[in-house]
Amino acid sequence: MKRDPLFYGIAGVFIGGVVVWLLAATAVNNNMTGITQMMGMRGGNQGMIPNSNTMDAHFIEQMIPHHEDAITMARLVQTNAKRAEVKQLALNIIDSQGKEINQMKDWYKDWFGTDVPIDDDVMGMHGMGSSNMHMGMMGDETDITRLGQAEDFDRAFVEAMIPHHQMAVMMANMLQIGTQRSEMKKLAVDIITAQTREIDQMRQWMKDWGY
Repeated sequence: MKRDPLFYGIAGVFIGGVVVWLLAATAVNNNMTGITQMMGMRGGNQGMIPNSNTMDAHFIEQMIPHHEDAITMARLVQTNAKRAEVKQLALNIIDSQGKEINQMKDWYKDWFGTDVPIDDDVMGMHGMGSSNMHMGMMGDETDITRLGQAEDFDRAFVEAMIPHHQMAVMMANMLQIGTQRSEMKKLAVDIITAQTREIDQMRQWMKDWGY
């Protein structure tokens, strides 16, 4: 099956996103008390155990821009997609992830006493250099433009959104292990459930469409 070049760009950013997550986890180790502590993790007889407060903060800082990226992609659908099912998926993404963004912002303010830091501020907090790439994101405005100009938009959108969703599911699985807050556990379950279902649906569409 021939892939659009955009697919390989998204796949590369997806892999890079995993690296960014791991680097961020390691970087926090340098900023926390105790040589055994790392981003959301502490050593002990039970192995590497998540530090819930740090995990929750870092998850929110990364998931908000990740959701915002999905919404940016979804907003291209109404004027570019041909298939009704793709348009409905985009509406679902805009609605559900928009609500989750607002909820995470409120939690962050309540729990950590400040607004969610933006872009380079997040990396600076975790001892990292500046980066334009959030985990699993499209990469930059050029990728968004290329998606909007794709000859077969529906296919390009699905091929971009599947790895984007996969990154969110991976992050949510990590959150489930690390958080102690019931609100965050429920959020993780909601993300895993909704986005796994959407991944399966998009994969089925690709088969039905003959790709």
